[in-house]
Amino acid sequence: MSRPVLAVEASDEVFTAWMRTNLDQAAKRFGLRLAGAPVLGWRLRSIGARADGPDGPRWLRVVSEYPEYAGGDALTGNADASALPLPEIPRVVEVWQWQAEGRVQRAEASTLLPGAVVSTTDVLADDPGLSEDWWTTMRSRLDALRATPTTRVHQGAEAVAARTESMLGAAVRVQRWETVHGDLHWGNLMRPFGILDWELWGRGPAGTDAATLLLCALPVPAVAERVAELFADVLDTDDGRVAQMAVAARMLARIAGGDYPQLAEPVRHHLARLGVRGYR
Repeated sequence: MSRPVLAVEASDEVFTAWMRTNLDQAAKRFGLRLAGAPVLGWRLRSIGARADGPDGPRWLRVVSEYPEYAGGDALTGNADASALPLPEIPRVVEVWQWQAEGRVQRAEASTLLPGAVVSTTDVLADDPGLSEDWWTTMRSRLDALRATPTTRVHQGAEAVAARTESMLGAAVRVQRWETVHGDLHWGNLMRPFGILDWELWGRGPAGTDAATLLLCALPVPAVAERVAELFADVLDTDDGRVAQMAVAARMLARIAGGDYPQLAEPVRHHLARLGVRGYR
């Protein structure tokens, strides 16, 4: 049975206006003043903006979910990440959750990292010219994350097998797991170094983050080569190959849904280089 369309979901324009209202409500609740243009997230499920308050600048974000999807790890990911032993991540300082229009709304006010995102898009379009210190710091922080224990789950064995079977024609079996960010594309990295958007972090296939960085850099070969070199000990292994296949399957699913058209051919060529059957 299809879900009835709520009044606010009648059009993207109406839903966007409603999300802006939710952001205004959250700012008022937290005693903040919006100080930047709102930024809409993937398929309008979230909205965020810079805000100022008595304790300094904040990033204010509101995410909207149906109740049946609002009980998992993703909803609390940013707040849970505040306890991670990584210095360059936002810390959630206030949370407010309420229901409206049959949906769960969650507002989070987080500390604001200095600098700017490496890329305004998830997939690189050109070389951002990152320093050696940036690359070294990134590798160090991801190693620390990988070694951090958690009960959170980014992606389980059944989900990986189902998606790879659907998108690649064969299910892959993950042998090694570690703690991963889970969505480490170039729009979630900052300079000076920082990592944003911790919604999806948790246990996932070993090498997931390195594989995601690599595939999202494929349109810029020099950067893709830098990632491959920096994470050779991770990617050039059986576990790394599995991670690359799992991430490629995720990318192909997004491409099929209309996202990342610039990655369609590069991802297929990459799968061919990995020797995945059916790609050449």
